[in-house]
Amino acid sequence: MTDAAKTGAIGGYVRFFETLTPDTLDRLQDHVTPDIRFKDPFNDVTGADAMHAIFHHMFKEMESPVFQVTHRAKDADDDSVWFLRWRLTGKLRSLSNRNWEVVGMSEIHLAPDGRVATHIDHWDAGQQFYELLPVIGSIIRFLRRRAGRN
Repeated sequence: MTDAAKTGAIGGYVRFFETLTPDTLDRLQDHVTPDIRFKDPFNDVTGADAMHAIFHHMFKEMESPVFQVTHRAKDADDDSVWFLRWRLTGKLRSLSNRNWEVVGMSEIHLAPDGRVATHIDHWDAGQQFYELLPVIGSIIRFLRRRAGRN
């Protein structure tokens, strides 16, 4: 696959996520390999069906989630590896429809056919999720302040 084709493939994947809705989720398999590995702070699964289930669950737990990819970069030594910086916004139903914003980075590995074979999300679940929870959040905030220099 040419460099231009890989750039086009990652662009298609980005567009898919930026326009993701419950109605478009079934097109996930157009963009990923059947044996994709998907990992984030809460999940580590293999297979397009398992990844589909994670995003289906996201739509049940969040009102109007929106992904915005703000930056993308290709690995200098391996043109099948990409890094996407993104922002996810929406409302968490489990926290009384509280607005939620997560900023993270995804490491994407393309298969030879241009579909995504590996998608690993990196984001701070402690600060961007657990600290929002009523009881555990206060404990985590306290521990973070104690561990920090300030």
